[in-house]
Amino acid sequence: MSAILWNLLFFLIALGILIAVHEYGHFWVARKCGVKVQRFSIGFGKSIWKKVGKDGTEYTLAMIPLGGYVKMLDERVDEVPESQKEQAFNNRPLWQRSAIVAAGPVANFLFAIVAYWLVMIIGVPAVKPIIGDVAPQSIAAQAGIEPGMELTEISGIKTPDWESVNFQLIAHIGDSDMTVAVKPDENAAYAVEKNLDLVAWSFDPESQSALRTLGMTPYRPEITNVIANVVEGSAAEKAGLLVNDELVSLGGSAVTDWTEVVETIRANPEQALPLVVERDGTAVSLMLTPDANVQDGKAIGYAGFAPEVEPWPESHQLTLQYGPLDAIPAALDKTWQVVSLTAGMIKKLFTGDVAVKNLSGPISIAKGAGMTADFGLVYFLGFLALISVNLGIINLLPLPVLDGGHLLFFGIEAVTRRPVSERVQDMGYRVGTAIIMTLMAVAIFNDFARL
Repeated sequence: MSAILWNLLFFLIALGILIAVHEYGHFWVARKCGVKVQRFSIGFGKSIWKKVGKDGTEYTLAMIPLGGYVKMLDERVDEVPESQKEQAFNNRPLWQRSAIVAAGPVANFLFAIVAYWLVMIIGVPAVKPIIGDVAPQSIAAQAGIEPGMELTEISGIKTPDWESVNFQLIAHIGDSDMTVAVKPDENAAYAVEKNLDLVAWSFDPESQSALRTLGMTPYRPEITNVIANVVEGSAAEKAGLLVNDELVSLGGSAVTDWTEVVETIRANPEQALPLVVERDGTAVSLMLTPDANVQDGKAIGYAGFAPEVEPWPESHQLTLQYGPLDAIPAALDKTWQVVSLTAGMIKKLFTGDVAVKNLSGPISIAKGAGMTADFGLVYFLGFLALISVNLGIINLLPLPVLDGGHLLFFGIEAVTRRPVSERVQDMGYRVGTAIIMTLMAVAIFNDFARL
């Protein structure tokens, strides 16, 4: 329950910030263009707080926090006194109306740049994308990629850490090939290009790693067979396992690799497994009966202990941090990468290269908000930037209920020299609403399916 409340809290914080930024974009440009703003609302429905400012605008916080709006004086909505007609939105020049509508998404992009700028200044600890293993006959192996190589670029985009690598790999879903630059080893002063044939590449982003489906596994420090942690009340504690015990055998087989330990436990829920550990130089025999966790209708064994892991080599670690001036181009570049990735994924969603089941809704966003907030401010800022870019791009889609739909109508007006008829606009709003509601329903269904 505490995790749900934590996620909900930071979901509301994130949503409130991003809605306020988006609507303030509309508000600020409208005021600059001489349009009277009657209400600035965060949320929909019944007001839980409101205040009328000196400028005559009513500032409102409403019950349903899934959006917001800026209500402007408009003759198409209300009767406008003759003395205020010049301040009505519909009476402003076309370029001003377009600027007011576009200002919301633009504000989201600007916010993302500022958020990433702060992230770059604060600094993010990361590890270099060094390959630990390459599967034989895989796409990566056929391209000549070998263990120990460091991925420095993908399709001309620098990849200093694994997050950057994953971003670029996802952007290539549905493509026929991909060029990567790799250093032969971490000490090499040069990089060589490798071309990966992606014609046969396919994977499910929900359950599979893009990197692993290409045949590459990230370098990880060695996992030892020494127990570092035992969960209170777990099957491991009941079996008598202690911190600093070293696993010798499990289920009658010698322990040589931690992966084998995990697979054996997962495959034997509620089944007694003989276990031998070395404790203070003495072999101790125990009996471990893993608990059963149900995943996708199948019982999976769980023991409740974790191993010691060797520390990361200093040569593999880095901190992505910039000075205030150097952080500006870095933030711009990061924002552009996210914009390109998001726009590309939306395009591939419509072309079928990305499945509709990959759409995420408010539950997934809430989980992301809570998780990144738990990690720290810098990660939460990165999350806000990512969602802000997504919000800006989605609002630019040419659907009449969105800002992009209004801009589409203004574009038609610019060509025909007359406004789009109210009948056509009304039909457009109906169709646009139906599409948006359908996509929202699919996204929410996907969220529940992932629970």
